[in-house]
Amino acid sequence: MDYITLNNGVKMPVAGIGTFLLSPDEAEASCLSALGCGYRLIDTANAYVNEKAVGRAMKKSGLARQEIFLETKLWPTFYSDENAVDDTLERLGTDYIDLMLLHQPAGCYLTGYRLLEKAYKEGKVKAIGLSNFTEAQIEEIIDACEIKPAVLQTEVHPYAQAKELKKLLSKADMAIQAWYPLGHGDKALLEEPVFTSLAEKYKKTNAQIILRWHVQAGNIIIPGSKNPDHIKANLDLFDFALTREEMAEIEGLDQEKHYYTSTPEKLKQYETMVPAVNAQK
Repeated sequence: MDYITLNNGVKMPVAGIGTFLLSPDEAEASCLSALGCGYRLIDTANAYVNEKAVGRAMKKSGLARQEIFLETKLWPTFYSDENAVDDTLERLGTDYIDLMLLHQPAGCYLTGYRLLEKAYKEGKVKAIGLSNFTEAQIEEIIDACEIKPAVLQTEVHPYAQAKELKKLLSKADMAIQAWYPLGHGDKALLEEPVFTSLAEKYKKTNAQIILRWHVQAGNIIIPGSKNPDHIKANLDLFDFALTREEMAEIEGLDQEKHYYTSTPEKLKQYETMVPAVNAQK
């Protein structure tokens, strides 16, 4: 496993397992499978309503807590809740979180960021960051914060490579983490001829070529899967490297095509949507 050093010195694996849209049973099984085959990064969120299951998988894995990099995201309706971080810790069954992000730039997100800063100072969170924030919103946080965000989690894949955004993040010494690293399962993306050709050359799958491109491009990746074979394959990325010319060819696929678009209406809904965190099993 390769690691990246965040702007506060914390080391984070460059590849992990995502749990978006997984039920508690699915999340527990997927995380156990991932930890068993070498993953050390797990990504979850209040809104996924599977944090308890992730916590169970961590315990059942038999790994020491410090061997696992645990990441979760605080939902907007909890940004003003002084107990939100402690409640999240309780659901996860742990006394600290390695990385906690604000999930959406909705509601009182400056208040939410101060809540993360407080948790960071108290040692409950080892690093803090943002998810789905725009360049202007990131700059707003940076101008107002005491503790600089370490990570931005956002949509990145070969069809949307976030080139301009990455320039800002580089200046701010923030790492970028890609959700939808495989383009939300878009067949057109997965079957691009360049990936098929490189997969044949390196004896890999098209998905593995895409994920390797991410790693070499400096993107932290969290592909999700319920399939143990796919979970294992998604980590089999560190025994080959794409050439500079091959990386450039993939960079040429950028279309600034996004599968998720934030709107004021969606953000307004997020302000009042309360995830059923207390009902999860």
